Amino acid sequence: MPRLHFLPRLLPSLLVALSPGAALLPSAASAEDRLPTIPPAQYSPEQKQAAEAFEAARKVPVFGPFEPLMHSPEVMSLARSMGDYLRYKPKIGTTLSELVILVNARHWTQDYEWYVHAPIAQKVGIAPETIAAIRDGRRPTGLPDDQETAYDFTSELLQNKRVSDATFARAEKLFGKPGIVDLTAVSGYYTFLAMELNVARYALPKDGTKLPRLPE
Repeated sequence: MPRLHFLPRLLPSLLVALSPGAALLPSAASAEDRLPTIPPAQYSPEQKQAAEAFEAARKVPVFGPFEPLMHSPEVMSLARSMGDYLRYKPKIGTTLSELVILVNARHWTQDYEWYVHAPIAQKVGIAPETIAAIRDGRRPTGLPDDQETAYDFTSELLQNKRVSDATFARAEKLFGKPGIVDLTAVSGYYTFLAMELNVARYALPKDGTKLPRLPE
């Protein structure tokens, strides 16, 4: 039988883990510990400049996913600038962009992104049953052609990391090459925000409801 040379190295850790005081050891970082929201009074000169530019562009103070990003104000400012276009003026229109945002929020199980954008999606014309299907991880049915194409394009891109020739051809026919670039960019941008929010464990507002946790 081979000698277990690694046991002496592991034994101290095992003893600590099994000791009565193990429960008192520090736990995993909470949302407040990871990338906490920086009070404006504590902004560095770079953060203050970024916050002022944000408010000038959005007409509101820094909020949501941009709060954890303020730990790197240069990234926050660049992200805000890209979002100014992709959120409000994409070549595919805001109805399709909101549909794409929901597909990304569901893919990343990003509760805050869903909390913000599900009501907006309904206001811009996404049917409640479509929103419910995406929330529950089901393929929506009865979609208009443009929504179905945007859904298929985005789902393939997220799940397969590429898009089939057939789906690309459908999207190009409907949206043109500029629209395909924007369609892809919306996914990339909201994937980026979802990743940042998930890493930060950004808190869902008290009136929010978490997305169902789907099997991996």
